[in-house]
Amino acid sequence: MHKPSKFKPAWWARNPHVQTIFADLLTSRNKPLGTNQRLELDDGDFVDLVWTDEINQDYQGPLVVLFHGLEGSLKSHYAYRLLKSLKQHQWPGVMMHFRGCSGEPNRLPRAYHSGETDDPRFFIEYLTKRFPKARLYAVGYSLGGNMLLKYLGKYQDDSLITAAVSISPPLDLSACEKRLKTGFSRVYQTHLLKRMKRNLKKKLQQMPELSQHILCGHNLNLITNFKSFDQLVTAPLHGFDNADDYYQKSSAMQYLKTISVPSLILHAADDPFMTHAVIPEHSQLSNNIEYELCAKGGHVGFIEGKYPWRPKFYIEQRIAEFFKQLDAAF
Repeated sequence: MHKPSKFKPAWWARNPHVQTIFADLLTSRNKPLGTNQRLELDDGDFVDLVWTDEINQDYQGPLVVLFHGLEGSLKSHYAYRLLKSLKQHQWPGVMMHFRGCSGEPNRLPRAYHSGETDDPRFFIEYLTKRFPKARLYAVGYSLGGNMLLKYLGKYQDDSLITAAVSISPPLDLSACEKRLKTGFSRVYQTHLLKRMKRNLKKKLQQMPELSQHILCGHNLNLITNFKSFDQLVTAPLHGFDNADDYYQKSSAMQYLKTISVPSLILHAADDPFMTHAVIPEHSQLSNNIEYELCAKGGHVGFIEGKYPWRPKFYIEQRIAEFFKQLDAAF
């Protein structure tokens, strides 16, 4: 279902790049938000969790699960704001850092990617066993939003999720990769790629044998854009034939029709990470999906408010509204 949006961009932030960049710059992160937990995985690796509150095994309310975007972490503006919002609403929340994203390289010669659903599945099953009476609400941003939608479409009635929200998901990875090679969008690619290569270099120093698993070896100068990173690193590490095979199999667009839990997708038509190929047709959506397309908003931006020194963020407000409306039925 396509739904008109109530989002009204700030008059001073109508440009998509202002929305995208200032959402980060205007988010204060001056207080610690939660406690950390290391979750050991079946294959000997780990993911790090951040909890907003301690809850016991008999807890019966909503528990909000957060998946971050590419090179994201607790320090990401959207993650910090959502966890802060959850504390204000007195809803417990927990964020799973993808492998290698919590500040410490993971142990195995593999990482994370847009279609990686095995680790989230392990995490969600862990939460379900530990808190069997809780209702799991999931939120994914950008890469994490694409992953979450793929997860829901893959597992359908067995997802163990009660409802979900996906913010700015790159539903067609190939189209997004092409967009990030053009115009000002190249700035975002340069910024993210620099961090990806820095983390890869750190991991190669810790684990020299990793060079045998990636096609660039130790020569990271061969990586010049997202496509080359995915061709030389993502694909060989995670069993894809090449970058195109990875994009095709991991794009969530093909999974939307089979999603069986109430889900909200929030996109901006001016998102500088994407093209109109990412906007789904009505026929591609499950009846359980509420699709909200804003004319403006940038990539995970959606800034409102009269003054830059007192911004308001639509995302947290919309997430709370969506989940609370559903939770009223319980």
